[in-house]
Amino acid sequence: MIILKGAGLKIHIDIDCFFVSAARLQDPTLEHKAVVIGGRSDTKIFSRDAKNQTVNFENSGSFVPTFYKAYETKDDDIEAFMENGRLRGILTTASYEARAYGIKTAMTLREAKELCPEVIIKAPNMSLYQELSHRLHDFLSLKIPLIEQASIDEFYGDLNGWIEDEDVPHFIDNLRHEIKKEIGLPVSIGAASTRYIAKLATSYAKPFGSKIIHPWEFDNFVNPIKVEDFAGVGKSMRQKLHSAKIYTLGELRARRGTVESWGPYAKELYRRVNGESDAEIETKHRRKSIGISRTFDPLFDRVEARRRVFVLARHLSFAILKLDVIPTVFHLSIAYEMNQKSHATISLAEIFTEQKFNALCLKLFEEADKQRRLRLIRLSITCSSFTRDSKKELSLIGFEEEQKMHRLTKSTQNLREKYGIDALKWGSEI
Repeated sequence: MIILKGAGLKIHIDIDCFFVSAARLQDPTLEHKAVVIGGRSDTKIFSRDAKNQTVNFENSGSFVPTFYKAYETKDDDIEAFMENGRLRGILTTASYEARAYGIKTAMTLREAKELCPEVIIKAPNMSLYQELSHRLHDFLSLKIPLIEQASIDEFYGDLNGWIEDEDVPHFIDNLRHEIKKEIGLPVSIGAASTRYIAKLATSYAKPFGSKIIHPWEFDNFVNPIKVEDFAGVGKSMRQKLHSAKIYTLGELRARRGTVESWGPYAKELYRRVNGESDAEIETKHRRKSIGISRTFDPLFDRVEARRRVFVLARHLSFAILKLDVIPTVFHLSIAYEMNQKSHATISLAEIFTEQKFNALCLKLFEEADKQRRLRLIRLSITCSSFTRDSKKELSLIGFEEEQKMHRLTKSTQNLREKYGIDALKWGSEI
């Protein structure tokens, strides 16, 4: 085993059951009860009278969409998930009281109700989550010189040169109590010589605890942990490890040659597990891609499907222009019923205009739609490889005409920023 020397300690801070904790701040009667936060793909985006869509760039990710429409506050939140008498949607967060019944993240709300009929289902409040996340980031910035926000509820900090190693246990224990007092959110904090092991420590500090992994206890802590519990081990890697009879991190560490023979990603994974690899704390992240996707009831009508492509393209165009980037790789994927999938990708280094983007997305859809006899259940569009991050140069063919269209696009953007994303729509959406 190799532990980085003289690197100081990194800490990982994770808000416990964030969405539920936020709901409890607004309604203290939810304390100590089985509570879940529901989520649904916002198919209202496709409504011809859709309005008041919101865009969020800072902390989008799992269960935190880039585009969303805030749910209206209701006396009975479960009504937000009822459709034709059926409970629809998935579970994004569960309180520890709900987990005691076997309720887990990504489970359907209907399954959660079956496991615990008394479970309280609350609608999400994205605006509140963003506000609390900002407040916590600002608070942490006063306590620690280098803070990285990894997600809406997850932060990393570097204590090197700030807190002596022997003082870290007391520091992180005090910090979690200060956060609870000042902001009202319960957090768990892990500390170790690398960010990856610190994150692992946090999962064993929950709920509302702190844990530090010293070099002399590294082996005893890491070795018994299941490989799938280490961040970065997804389904395919887990299957690969299991096929090689590797079930724990200790077994992984003992099979360096086998793991590293699987390629660069596996080699880096080994170094992270072994405490050999770390990454600097990044105080600011630059987005490398932007995308939008929606899941909906099975749809066979291709005319309606194309209209939905245009709707998604309009929203994504708004985000691209707001980010002030020029993407050069465009990807559209389709999910069908019967677990079938298809996709299409194109590279294009030209000035970005909404009109051209609409046509490009339609072209990608026609190319990707290979299962014409099946119904669609999901559409996704992603743009990446921004010119600021790539070595691609913009084509000068038709440059003057493109500049005119770009100016029109910017004018449209200005109106949407003032009056909303849905203020101007293309005729193809009507």
